[in-house]
Order: sequence, then C-alpha cells, then structure tokens
Amino acid sequence: MPDPSHAPWVLAAAVPLALLIDRLCGEPPAALHPVVWMGRALQWGGDRVAPSEPTGRDFKAFWLAALIWCGLAALVSIAAAGAQWWLLHHAPAWAAAGLIALLLKPLLAWRMLRGEVLAVEAALAESLDAGRARLARLVSRDVSGLDAVQVRESAIESLAENLNDSVVAPLFWFALLGLPGAALYRFANTADAMWGYPGMRGGRWWQWAGKWAARADDVLSWLPARLTALLLWCLASRRGARPAWQRLRAEARRTPSPNSGWPMAAMALALGVRLAKPQVYTLNAEGRAAGPTDTYQAAHWASKVVAALILLTPVAILMIAILPWR
Repeated sequence: MPDPSHAPWVLAAAVPLALLIDRLCGEPPAALHPVVWMGRALQWGGDRVAPSEPTGRDFKAFWLAALIWCGLAALVSIAAAGAQWWLLHHAPAWAAAGLIALLLKPLLAWRMLRGEVLAVEAALAESLDAGRARLARLVSRDVSGLDAVQVRESAIESLAENLNDSVVAPLFWFALLGLPGAALYRFANTADAMWGYPGMRGGRWWQWAGKWAARADDVLSWLPARLTALLLWCLASRRGARPAWQRLRAEARRTPSPNSGWPMAAMALALGVRLAKPQVYTLNAEGRAAGPTDTYQAAHWASKVVAALILLTPVAILMIAILPWR
C-alpha cells in the first residue's frame, strides 16, 4: 500500500514531468482534452442562461449563470480531487507522479502558446495579412485594422498575459491545492474567456450573465498575475533592464483588467517597447516600436520564467507541506 506521507514529493515530481510532457508532446487530442470538455459544458450552460439580445439589469441571468458556474466548478474540482486521492493512495509513488503529471499537463499550455506567438512573427515576415490572420487565432479583438507593429504588439501582449493564465496561475494553484486547484483555475479562466466579456458575443448578451465568471477569474488570477510580473521583473534585473517597481505598478494600472496589465507591463518595460490596445490602453508609452527581435526576446524571457517554475513550484509544494498547521 502506497504511503500517503509521500504525497508532497509525488506532487512536486509531477510538475517537471508535466512540463516535460508539454515540451515533448504538446496538447492532447481535443476528444481527450479536459479544457475542451470544460468549454463544451460552459457552452451548454451559457446557451441556457445568457439572453440572445441586449437587456437591461438582469439579476436572473446573473444568478443562474453563477449557479451553473458553481455547479460545474464543483464537478471539475471533485473529479480532480478524486483522481488525485486515488493515485496517491493506490498507486506506487513513481506511477502516481507520472499519472498526475499526465492529468496536470492539459491544464498547462506553454508549448502551444510559445509556438502560436512565434508563428505570428513568422507570418508577418510573409505579409501583413498573413500576420493578422495568424494573430486572430490568439486574440478575440478585431485585427483587420492593425498595422504590422500593432500585430506584433498584440502577439507580445498575448504571450505575457497567457504566460500567467496558461502556466504560472495553474502551477500556483497546483502548489497550494494540488490537482483540484489547477483544474479549478483552468475552469475559471476558460469560463472568463467564454462568458466574461460584456456585450454581445457568440450570439449571446453577456453583460450580466458573465459577471460572476469575470469576477471569479479576477480573484483567482490576482496573486499569480503579480507573481508573473515579479518573475519577469527579476529576469530584467539580471540583464540591467530592471524598471522601478513603482513604475511597473503604475503602468499595470493603465489596463481595464486588474490583473492582465501586470505581466504585460513587466514585459513592455523589460523589452523597452510600447505595447498598446488601440483606444483602450498604452503601456510604456515612451518605449520604442516593437521589432521582430522583440518577439523572440519576449519568448526567450517567458521561457526563462517557465524554467524557473520547474524549480520554484516543487520547492513551494514541499515548503507548504511542512507548515505547522498542516
């Protein structure tokens, strides 16, 4: 019978294994991808609670959407907790680590994110239209009016923001709560992407139906987003490009989101470039226009953050395990 006291070591070992699987294999097929399952469940729920045309203040849609969100979040968390418990109590430590890594991997998406961002730069080298088309796979905004620099800025912004959403935040919650924490975060982030943008989207009105999902993601992303910015800030300091922390905080507050501005501002200041969403915000307005090498430098620094997490996350898991109240 496996020794449950080995659980912290098993969970710690699962982190580098999951990132290794990500590097070697990338994303699993859609039919086997738990995030795809989450998306389908959210689509089913959203079609039943979000109105098909604009409405005024709609508390019914808000509370129904919140109820469905909580129900689906509970199912995701319970399934992840059950799988982790069974593996820790019934499988040998080496097998449990490998299988938990296989379950954790779909909740991370570093290889795909890096590849998509660099593909935007490669497409820009062919033509502006190709760059726009490739960027449209990454972002939800209208890309038809963007020039080449704006396409590149958007790709770098997406890299910085999703470095948190797709890597740092899932690992942060995995360190705190194990597989259920990572699964719950990924569910909340997926729900925010599908429900959290106010206004019309996908033929549905999300002004009120999406408020709970948006706020839940804000809460769960609050600390990880700042941790992502801190890691990027530390990397910049090693290269003599460290901005003042007060400047980083001021730039981060320029975005409407309470969280996404932090990693984006850290990346903009570290690279010395301007990053902007037309008519919404401009980060590091005094910076130069982003060039092709900046996309590759941004990917390089983000890779360093991921590499740091291979060490930091297991250490955090083991330290949390020895806290006095555990």
